Amino acid sequence: MSHSHSGADLAAARAVIRHHAQLAAVLDRHVRNLLEAAEHGDDVRAQDVRADLLGWLREELLPHADAEETALYPVAADRAEAALLIRGMRAEHRAITDLVAELDATTEPVRLAAAARALAGVLAVHLAKENELIVPLLVDAADVSLAALLDGMHDLLGSSKSAGGCGGTCGCGGGPATTDAAAPVLTIDPRLDVRLLPHDRRHTTVLAALDAMPAGGALVLIAPHAPRPLLAEIEARYRGNMVAEWLQDGPDTWQVRLSRQPDPA
Repeated sequence: MSHSHSGADLAAARAVIRHHAQLAAVLDRHVRNLLEAAEHGDDVRAQDVRADLLGWLREELLPHADAEETALYPVAADRAEAALLIRGMRAEHRAITDLVAELDATTEPVRLAAAARALAGVLAVHLAKENELIVPLLVDAADVSLAALLDGMHDLLGSSKSAGGCGGTCGCGGGPATTDAAAPVLTIDPRLDVRLLPHDRRHTTVLAALDAMPAGGALVLIAPHAPRPLLAEIEARYRGNMVAEWLQDGPDTWQVRLSRQPDPA
């Protein structure tokens, strides 16, 4: 990272990843509500959830996908190593659009729940690729400013620059881009995915990673369930020096950002 926008670009990357977690969490909540309505045969509830979900998809998710295709994807596709990836990402956008159309075309609760669950699965894989492949690619590109690209997405979404960043409309948490040399240089937090680890090794693996993490460092814990016993163990072990921030609260994946605070003087 040597180009002049590194601090702003890393901050923008954090904002994008946070926004993606928010999108996934909102969709997961709608899926849970549809599943519950289908399980209880509550058609009235299912139609209410369907209406709310379709409104959110049309007002938030689909415009976000369109803005990505216009502002981010062409820049990434110009790089030979990402051209095929971006082609696949665009195909996933089409799959997402088709699933939204399926939700719009059906009213039967079980079919609604199935389509919504499929949509959440496609979106989860899609966002993981963006977080782990596309965002780092753009941050590392010396001739690209991710902060400027994100600003372009906000313009496409009709956000107000005068309010700073996205103006609060997209929920990404982005602020106005800055190249101030005094601004803190943020990092994209490493991810520690314990889902594939044996259950009896998860706590020790996480604690070892936290022990090795310097003050001011952070990582994102990815777990197959709400890691509340582990968080209680972390709280007891670090006595308030490790801050937990929930990024995704189920239903299939839980993400918690763990940041180590400076030791008291």
